[in-house]
Amino acid sequence: MHTDLANKPCIIYFYPKDFTSGCTAEACEFRDHFAEFRGYDIDIVGISRDSVATHQKFIQQHQLPFQLLADEQGKVARLYDAIVPLIGMTKRVTYLLDAQQRITGVYEAMFESAGHIRAMIAKLKVPK
Repeated sequence: MHTDLANKPCIIYFYPKDFTSGCTAEACEFRDHFAEFRGYDIDIVGISRDSVATHQKFIQQHQLPFQLLADEQGKVARLYDAIVPLIGMTKRVTYLLDAQQRITGVYEAMFESAGHIRAMIAKLKVPK
């Protein structure tokens, strides 16, 4: 599965770890609202420090219709300020990017996964 994100809006969400309860709930919430995001022509990409193999198992087990990117060294997460200082774990933070890849919405809540989806849908429903 490969999504070309050039010249189109997207959601990038960072999360700590595949197969943990909060991260599984968040991924499944994005899955369950996938059609709504596609209605806005929005692609979704999840990013964590897990390996490609772990992501593939996670996608398959939970039937995720979007791609997960392996950022094993945390380089992309650092660019988005999505690393917890000192411990190096990926934060739970979601970004809405416009077609020019500018950040137009951010929602950060480490211990509350469903709010990320609600915040992004609310941001998409705001008239331009």
